[in-house]
Amino acid sequence: MRIRIIPFFFLLCVSLSGVQAQKTNFVKRYWNRLVNDTSDISKPQFLVYPTLAYAPETSWEFGLSSLYVYYAKRDTTNRLSEINGFTFYTLENQYGLWFDHALYSDQNRWFFLGRWRLQSFPLLYYGIGSDSPEEHVAQINGNQIQLKERVLHNLTGPLYAGIELDYQRLSSVEFVPRETDAVDVPPGGRGSANLAFGMGLIYDNRHNVLNVRDGLFSELAFLRYDDAWGSDFSFTSIVSDTRLYRPMNERDVLAAQVLGQFNTGRTPFNQLALMGGESIMRGYYLGRFRDNNQVAAQVEYRFLPLPLGFTNRLGAAAFAGTGAVFNRLSTLSHNDFVWSAGGGLRFLLFPKKDIFTRLDVAFTQEGPGFYIFIGEAF
Repeated sequence: MRIRIIPFFFLLCVSLSGVQAQKTNFVKRYWNRLVNDTSDISKPQFLVYPTLAYAPETSWEFGLSSLYVYYAKRDTTNRLSEINGFTFYTLENQYGLWFDHALYSDQNRWFFLGRWRLQSFPLLYYGIGSDSPEEHVAQINGNQIQLKERVLHNLTGPLYAGIELDYQRLSSVEFVPRETDAVDVPPGGRGSANLAFGMGLIYDNRHNVLNVRDGLFSELAFLRYDDAWGSDFSFTSIVSDTRLYRPMNERDVLAAQVLGQFNTGRTPFNQLALMGGESIMRGYYLGRFRDNNQVAAQVEYRFLPLPLGFTNRLGAAAFAGTGAVFNRLSTLSHNDFVWSAGGGLRFLLFPKKDIFTRLDVAFTQEGPGFYIFIGEAF
């Protein structure tokens, strides 16, 4: 299990309070801008903080996370755009550089939604299917690149359509079985490079993607990977992702998500439908379960903030989800579904932009998982 320790940023905040916060004008301005949020609501904000994590396969990991949020042309009627960055290095000489973004142009005419990954980091492989063992059967070391981008134009109201591109490469691969017994190497287990072109249709009326209080996001995406344009594997992927948010009162929000991914053709193991991670089915390692197809759903009740009286900066959330991976719909049964549930604390980082930091603990039938991120899980 990979455990990420609370970012040093919060320890820095605590240490800067009181007397130290008054020692220099620079420290005081920094404190007011990031913690007290005294800046103009329309002004872009940038945050950088170090992180520390540990896992047996990586040893200690030292990282640097960043967040940049802004309104196009500083017009708060535009939707809030965000760029998340993360870079890390481990004592096992592993490294990574991540960028995620959701960018809206002026008057929300264009929407750019993407995920970029460059890393040399181990993948734990448990096998394929819902009946894979609880312990990983192999560790796959290699260099990974993922560039996924959607370029979407507003059609009418909150409806967008456009092109999608996905490039994934796994190279310099070392397939290391956990035990001395031989393990079948899955398709793509020695590495592959695959490029997809496709189309996407998105309904999106969210104003703040990091903390949605009322809205609907729904994406239907079609991607085709083909050797005609240089892919090592030819297959098709269809993704459906719908998220609904409803205010329950002035502060609380009920959120729900239904996700489906469906692959046809010969799909490499690293691009199968992967269950787990920090968003949906929290508590499971990303890829703990993998197969051609996946369906998953979750609900979350958010207290933003808690009615404590002495502060409006602390919140909480409770969540639960279920999901399954399967080869074909005809083989799917109720025994394939697994569950995840938990809760967490929230700290209101940017009050004027309504952005929280979350600390979640998720429980599964195989154990717990811990997550610390800026912004809600979905």
